[in-house]
Amino acid sequence: MRKTISNYIGVILILIWGLAPFYWMVVTALRDKRHTFDTTPWPTHVTLQNFKDALATNKGNDFLNAIGNSLLIGFLTTLIAVTVGVFTAYALARVDFRGKGIVTGIVLGASMFPGIALVTPLFQLFGDLGWIGQYRALIIPNISFALPLTIYTLTSFFRQLPWELEEAARVDGASRGQAFRTVLLPLAAPALFTTAILCFIATWNEFMLANQLSTNATEPVTVAIARFSGDSHFEYPYASVMAAGALVTIPLIIMVLAFQRRIVSGLTAGGVKA
Repeated sequence: MRKTISNYIGVILILIWGLAPFYWMVVTALRDKRHTFDTTPWPTHVTLQNFKDALATNKGNDFLNAIGNSLLIGFLTTLIAVTVGVFTAYALARVDFRGKGIVTGIVLGASMFPGIALVTPLFQLFGDLGWIGQYRALIIPNISFALPLTIYTLTSFFRQLPWELEEAARVDGASRGQAFRTVLLPLAAPALFTTAILCFIATWNEFMLANQLSTNATEPVTVAIARFSGDSHFEYPYASVMAAGALVTIPLIIMVLAFQRRIVSGLTAGGVKA
């Protein structure tokens, strides 16, 4: 009984720690901007004006366009990263070839490389190519960050799948590609789904590179929020920023809550050998 109570207390403390910033963001977003710094822990002076200001374009902001940019960048990055990652993970897990350890080490090194060190080289490279402000300058770096996560998650899963399934399909006359497509790929659906969600969220939240490589027409939501301006140069629109943050965070929370079972099953798949 005491252990159960302790577990519940721990879960409640974790929830408070994780959700308190989001809760305060929503409270501030719903509060009249004249009372932005009110410390009352529940909504007071409730208004929706901050959300209208976040979506308005009269101050040079185009938040709806930024949301569309983030959706486009996130979708394409996720699609390419998962497509390339699933084939790479299958090769690393199921195929023996020369240099396999080197490839694995390169993927590991790419995942450990600090993103801040890439800002100047990428800006110089894309500037020379004339790509600054184009979607490919935002998508390609995000793919390089998403691929290591995709490859390692799926490689771990493929290694735990029983070889007998693939061998049985090969005995029945299927090629390696057909066995992969008809037998292994359906079994990998939970891991694919989890990896796709994590890649999309990581791309949606990326700011550092996007801030340097985008323009007003191609900027994602993270950059658009950072550029919000107030009624004057001396006023920072905290309430509008909180409203914009709530608008881009709530859909992610809903998505994670809706697919939490698939996410958990995908992350734990391959963790225990059957």
